[in-house]
Amino acid sequence: MRKALLDTTPLRTSKPFRRLWIGRALSGFGSQIALVAVMYQVWEATGSTVWTGAVGLAQAIPLVAFGLFAGSLVDRSDRRRVYLIALTGMTAGSVVLAVQGVFGPLPMAGLLVVLAAQSCFWAGAGPAARTFISKLLPREQVAAGLVLQRIMFQASMLAGPAVGGLLIGWFGVGGCYLVDALTFVMAFYGAFSLPSMRPEGEPSRPGLRGIGDGLRFLVSHSSVRGALLTDLAATVLSFPLSLFPLINEERFGGNPRTLGLFLSAIAVGGFVASVFSGTFTRSARPGVFMLAGSATWGLSMVLLGVAPSAWLCLACLVLAGAADTVAVVARGTIVQHHTPNAMLGRVVAAEQIVGQAGPDLGNMRAGLVAGATSGAFSLISGGALCVLAVAAVAAGTRPLREPSTKETASHAAGA
Repeated sequence: MRKALLDTTPLRTSKPFRRLWIGRALSGFGSQIALVAVMYQVWEATGSTVWTGAVGLAQAIPLVAFGLFAGSLVDRSDRRRVYLIALTGMTAGSVVLAVQGVFGPLPMAGLLVVLAAQSCFWAGAGPAARTFISKLLPREQVAAGLVLQRIMFQASMLAGPAVGGLLIGWFGVGGCYLVDALTFVMAFYGAFSLPSMRPEGEPSRPGLRGIGDGLRFLVSHSSVRGALLTDLAATVLSFPLSLFPLINEERFGGNPRTLGLFLSAIAVGGFVASVFSGTFTRSARPGVFMLAGSATWGLSMVLLGVAPSAWLCLACLVLAGAADTVAVVARGTIVQHHTPNAMLGRVVAAEQIVGQAGPDLGNMRAGLVAGATSGAFSLISGGALCVLAVAAVAAGTRPLREPSTKETASHAAGA
């Protein structure tokens, strides 16, 4: 039973990883608080869903537009230095938000510019931080380290918005932004403890040539390509969030309490899967777990589409959240194990872009199909397509079905 529980060995054995984890946990918590404050400020100022939707757009566009360029920069620089510079830029953005929250709000366009600037820095900070784990932990602890990062994110998602709501009631949006800015102190605490993180092997070529090298690796390496295609299958074909209000209206009379539970159930499932993550992080077959997790996600959407009661719907979403965590951790393990260190910044930048763009496209697909048919049909058809797509990836990518070897990523087979 003990082996089935969350493996905390990385926190016990690696002081740099432990400090980095603590710093990122607290700064991630602050970011969730700030997100609530941003949405509240925009809604109070405009009363428009167009402007609240623009917040997500302002944060997503820089990640997609500059992600690969940032990944190439990460692969030819000291990654610790890139991370520190990016943290400085993100902290400056939080300070600007805090000042305007206390002394007077920015115009909406100015607020979106600040958010977009922060996202530009995150386009570099994200890939840099995701290269650290393979340097700080031995190969056999990488999956456990990824789960610890995942549970940190889930805890922030669960607690951050609630705390943000309380802080707005007590201190206004300025208090939320100030807390967010202060949490970056802990992020610097974690970053300063890191050793120099120069890429191993030949550094990335500058500009488009380096990006092209990274894309060629993604296309040619079957395991990494299969990992990203599986993520796209799950998100683009069967992402359900945009359907929750419609499903809640169609079946449960639009009860807001039911809708709130829908939004929390996926996070609860993911948290439970993280607690019992020893069942899959110690496995030598991360590809099998990734494929099974992604297929189970699709199957959960099919079951959600036919579930007759609110409680069964919630059970389907808890199952989906658990499956998603398994798939995300296994996918990250595959990427870390099979990508040469010199290429890792570009590959994880592509993974970050897929993680950002996939759900947005999935929400659009789900809404369009539901508008033409029904919410239930959109869920069922999307989930079935997801399962079929994952099966196709599994059939066409034999290495994902086989045990991982201890061969270094720089010598891993390209096909």
